[in-house]
Amino acid sequence: MRPLILITNDDGVNAKGIHVLTEVAREFGDVIVMAPQTNASGLSHSIVSSRPIRAQEISSEEGLTICSCDGTPVDCVKLAVEHFCPRRPDLVLSGINHGSNSSINVLYSGTMGAAIEAVALCIPSIGFSLLNHSPQADFEPGLPFIRRIIRTTLENRLPAGITLNVNIPRLAAGEIKGIRVCQEANACWNDSFEKRIDPQGRPYWWLTGKFVCDDPSESSDEWALAHGYVSIVPIHCDFTHHPTIEKLKPLYC
Repeated sequence: MRPLILITNDDGVNAKGIHVLTEVAREFGDVIVMAPQTNASGLSHSIVSSRPIRAQEISSEEGLTICSCDGTPVDCVKLAVEHFCPRRPDLVLSGINHGSNSSINVLYSGTMGAAIEAVALCIPSIGFSLLNHSPQADFEPGLPFIRRIIRTTLENRLPAGITLNVNIPRLAAGEIKGIRVCQEANACWNDSFEKRIDPQGRPYWWLTGKFVCDDPSESSDEWALAHGYVSIVPIHCDFTHHPTIEKLKPLYC
């Protein structure tokens, strides 16, 4: 039996990245796509709980069913696994995102929120992102690496609770040097809300910001991407900082 692969994203069902990922995934198994109807970037691990969720099948052919829903990327995973997949998926893929999800961006990413939800459901997953925000981004140079990562993950099951955060540099074909398994860079966004006035004289605020990375470590994802490598960072759901547990016990217990 061919593997069953569930695919979602946060750029929406019509984004170029998810169509490219779907075509690659079909080389490895049968595919179910469940993606947001519209762009849902930056929603992290949010879910819809204040209203019903509606979903629809867009198209179906042998080995491929494409659906969309009006929920978040996490909703897409939860809904598809329970109601749209004929059996439990062997792998969940999220992306290919238009834009970086390296370092601190993993906290905000709907792409990675969906991938993390999959491992919370005990399904191996991978989030793919390309460092190019253009709707017509060229994904072709990264495809050999995406194929290799999917194949390796299907052949060598990930440890329980682990998803892979994969980022691909914006380079031409043949310029990507290879793959590096990394740690998340110590970086941040210096955010600011810019105040503006609308034509009716009412104030509103527009989020702006600058990405800052002062981490020189050659083991980080930002270093790998800056030097022409695809970065892979293993991510898990457990936010516990285990070394601090023993330090806190004498203070509180």
